[in-house]
Amino acid sequence: MRNDIQSNERAYSSKEVAEEVGIATPTVRKYGQILERNGYEFLKDGDRRIFVQSDIEALIALRDTDKPLDETAKDLVDQQKEKLTGSSDTEIAVPDTYENLPYDPNQLKEFLLYLGNELAATRELNVQLTNDMTQLKTTVARLQQDHHVISSSIGNSSQKTHAKIEKLTEQQKIYYEELLQQEKEKNEFLQREIQNLRKEQQEEWRSQNEFNKRLEKAIQKPKGNLDWLFSIFRKT
Repeated sequence: MRNDIQSNERAYSSKEVAEEVGIATPTVRKYGQILERNGYEFLKDGDRRIFVQSDIEALIALRDTDKPLDETAKDLVDQQKEKLTGSSDTEIAVPDTYENLPYDPNQLKEFLLYLGNELAATRELNVQLTNDMTQLKTTVARLQQDHHVISSSIGNSSQKTHAKIEKLTEQQKIYYEELLQQEKEKNEFLQREIQNLRKEQQEEWRSQNEFNKRLEKAIQKPKGNLDWLFSIFRKT
């Protein structure tokens, strides 16, 4: 049992030790476990450690060591044993049992201070956890909203693209139909022109054929009178 603590020595909570040493509260617990594993003695209230100045110095030594933590912890345990061996019995800052608390006002004061600090640290942690949970819920809600917006945007964009494709397809269809109609009209016009040319050619062939027949008949008549020759051209 520790006997190196003065009756009026201040007790520190884990949160206060973390601020004093400049490490996180979980690291304080980790260092405490390493020290206890190697034989270090802490004042305790049940399972809770109560820190005094010498304990803070031990934690600082662990924080700044270049050696393995267990090796440093063993050195600190040896130093503590030497102090405990060379120290006379003194009153401790916090009693071992609740039955002794009313008989030592200084220890009771320190113990109540310790409990108050631990309670404040617990409340602060609960508030931080509540804030973190609220922030997490807000973030999740925002992400869900962003996902909905993105999905809606993608859906709207897809619909617009599909509508544009349908419109372009319809315009292209109309354009091709107009071209086909124009080509059809051109073809019909050319067919009519060809038919007219054929009729004109047939009429020209028929007229030429009749002229040739008349000329042949005229040539076969007796010579001496040229009126028959002029009559042929007059008829034509």
